[in-house]
Amino acid sequence: MKKLLLALLLSLSLLSTAQEFKTPVDYLTYINKEQGIISRSTWKYTSAVAHSKSARRIDNTRKQLIKTIQTAKKKIGDIKNGYNGDVEYQNQVIQYFDFCEKNLNEEYDKIINMQEVAEQSYDAMEAYLLARDLVNEKLDSENEKASAAFNAFALKYNIKISEGDSELGKKIKISNEVFDYHTVLYLVFFKVNFTDASLAKAVQKKDMAAIEQNANALLQYANEGLEKIKTIAPYNKDVSLITATKKVLEYYKKEAETHVPKIVSFYMFNDKFENTKKTIESKSQKDRTKEEIDNYNDMVKQVNKEIDTYNKANNLDFQDKQNAINNWNTVAENFISKHVPVD
Repeated sequence: MKKLLLALLLSLSLLSTAQEFKTPVDYLTYINKEQGIISRSTWKYTSAVAHSKSARRIDNTRKQLIKTIQTAKKKIGDIKNGYNGDVEYQNQVIQYFDFCEKNLNEEYDKIINMQEVAEQSYDAMEAYLLARDLVNEKLDSENEKASAAFNAFALKYNIKISEGDSELGKKIKISNEVFDYHTVLYLVFFKVNFTDASLAKAVQKKDMAAIEQNANALLQYANEGLEKIKTIAPYNKDVSLITATKKVLEYYKKEAETHVPKIVSFYMFNDKFENTKKTIESKSQKDRTKEEIDNYNDMVKQVNKEIDTYNKANNLDFQDKQNAINNWNTVAENFISKHVPVD
């Protein structure tokens, strides 16, 4: 469940490579150079999120990105009076960098805190993903303001610019698309996976009402998920994540329809056996009828068979569940690694 927190690159590249502030082109080139440095640092962070399993490496690249922003912001802030007193573009870029730095610090901490509790409920997971996406939307909005200020300055001073995304810009755009696609299917997976965890707790407590409630919810969510993935197109002809999600949904559907009734049946028979056992043990041997003894002995034989059958079914179900979940996690990880560009 990962996504790029920044999209820093202004996609317009200058045609001139002048280095002094004698012209408006010199001024834009200087600022654009600092933005390019930030863009490369941003990409390192994106790549670490997508391809690294090391939390330390990811956090180190985040901190390095913050330092890069701070350095660039100071250099641009040190420009006196912008270009001949025109500071609108300069101020907009600084405002954008301020916003990025704040989000990498304050908002990052908030999101990490939300992530820690996200798996406690489906609503918490949705809230976490929504908060993460809102941060990205705000960053995109600020980026658009900076881009608009760039274009306005270029137009004002008749500077010709080339339209189009840079290579880094394209990589960042692709990365966002991949993470967005992954998130949609992850939520489908998480909903049934979380409901199954609640079902498992109910089974452990032998809470028949909770078992029935969670089993019904699991079946409902599995069916809803199977319908939803029919509307999701493959990503760049890659159906792997859709297929893995379908498999895990089919497993949970089978569990709710087939395995849970066996659990309920076993618990009901076991309760009946325990009640019979208590009844016969409450009587002295002379008060026990032959019919009661024969019935109890038959139930002892049956309960032993039921326990053996139940344990085998549980082991098989557990293995099927682990296979489905592990497969989804592996496919999801490979999906991100495959489609997020490498350095």
